[in-house]
Amino acid sequence: MSDLAKLEALDFAALLCSRVCHDIISPVGAITNGLEVLDEENNEEMKAFAFDLIRKSARTASSKLQFARLAFGAAGSVGAEVDLGDAETVAKRYMESEKADVDWQATRRLLPKNQVKLLLNLLLISLQAVPRGGRVVVRVEGDLPYPVQRIEATGAASRIPPRVAELLAGDLGDHVDAHAIQPYYAGALARAAGLAIEISKDGDTVIFEAKAAVTAAEGERAE
Repeated sequence: MSDLAKLEALDFAALLCSRVCHDIISPVGAITNGLEVLDEENNEEMKAFAFDLIRKSARTASSKLQFARLAFGAAGSVGAEVDLGDAETVAKRYMESEKADVDWQATRRLLPKNQVKLLLNLLLISLQAVPRGGRVVVRVEGDLPYPVQRIEATGAASRIPPRVAELLAGDLGDHVDAHAIQPYYAGALARAAGLAIEISKDGDTVIFEAKAAVTAAEGERAE
């Protein structure tokens, strides 16, 4: 059964929009709270606190929107390429409000947009692997058309996120919501880009690797 048969296009779009809104609702709500404090308070310390809250929350909301624009948006015309330097910029800004630190080791170059979007989506998924925080290393190695994407998430209580492998493979199971739609979308991006995703765990490190689908299939046969 095809992905489209499992999930109607309108439902897919609605769930993905819900996922984006989930990321920005908190900082936008904090901005609203800060403005309410400014309207109601005469205390200078409280006003200073409110201004600081508004500034920080506005930066967070902006960084999350810029990330979502590149990770989920059109990112140019069909067949367009995206600069990995732009992906690095939005990823580092996004990670400023996350528990984990990012170590971006992918050399700046142009890649097909679906490959860049996949890399950013795998970065999001890797955060689920280190819920208490840690370090996330991002690498893109090898030549076009299918350079290998490798993300290593290391931290205390690291884990392979539940259901992620199935969702990446396009298996929705019995239930899909705004939380599950993002790895499902990442899997769709990988297939569109001709890549296959492998997940493994080595000690405290969870490894997400996207490589050419043919190469991945050959590796499975060799095992």
